[in-house]
Amino acid sequence: MKSLCVEPKDDGKKLITFLSSSFPSLNINYIYKALRKKDIKINNNRINTNVSLSSGDIIDIYISDEYLYNLKNLQIPIIYEDDNIVVFNKPANLEVVGNNSLTSMMKNDYTFLEPCHRIDRNTIGLVLFAKNQSSLDVLLGKFEKSEIEKHYIACCYGNPNKKQDTIYSFLFKDNKKSIVYISDIPKKGYVPTKTSYSILKSKDKISLLDITLHTGKTHQIRANLAHIGLPIIGDGKYGSYAVNKMFKANYQMLCSYSLKFNFETDSTYLNYLNGLTISLKSIPFLDMIKN
Repeated sequence: MKSLCVEPKDDGKKLITFLSSSFPSLNINYIYKALRKKDIKINNNRINTNVSLSSGDIIDIYISDEYLYNLKNLQIPIIYEDDNIVVFNKPANLEVVGNNSLTSMMKNDYTFLEPCHRIDRNTIGLVLFAKNQSSLDVLLGKFEKSEIEKHYIACCYGNPNKKQDTIYSFLFKDNKKSIVYISDIPKKGYVPTKTSYSILKSKDKISLLDITLHTGKTHQIRANLAHIGLPIIGDGKYGSYAVNKMFKANYQMLCSYSLKFNFETDSTYLNYLNGLTISLKSIPFLDMIKN
């Protein structure tokens, strides 16, 4: 699902015209098919006609990314590479694995390429890949032992009471609904999670948080922040519809921006990575809070 907010310049524009300009690679026949199936929502209401849009409308489109985007021509930046690993800067609207994914797109350029971890389709930023089986085995073990730190930056609506904190919670994944639920107490089927954050900036109900992910569960950051009253701006699943509309957020403001290799156990192979930090130099939503 992709969400778009109608800007003032597009006020009064017809839906099909708006979608065609927003997704140049999208065949108009897929738009008509989505309308017939009511796979397009405007302000949470399913529609089946080529309606006129108003500034501030939120459009949810249930069309596969394969048709929304020309993934074949998508440029994926390489942030770091050596003989054993490569780190890509994944854009939004792209899965890490599966058909038409980051993995499937980049495998043609490598004799061996497997992801060592995943981030959500709408989360942008660093994803670490192994370029051989030996590296994959080592790195998967390092992630299990929390010897590779994963740091994120999130732009949230709300101001935390504490400058830094660790969230201990329990998470249940509903595979049928593709959503997770958070509990403060143990429950049957729920698994423990640990998420730490510190405030980078906080002003006028907007906060930039530096987040350390200690356990890597599905939607862990997004669901936990929403649970404590700090929804990520642009998050269409766990965030606030009203907030996303207010900020005209067309993307989820969550970025995997840093990987730190802190190997504590003996590892002759890949030991050269110990102490290395790989970070992004630019994050698109850092200017949400003006100094």
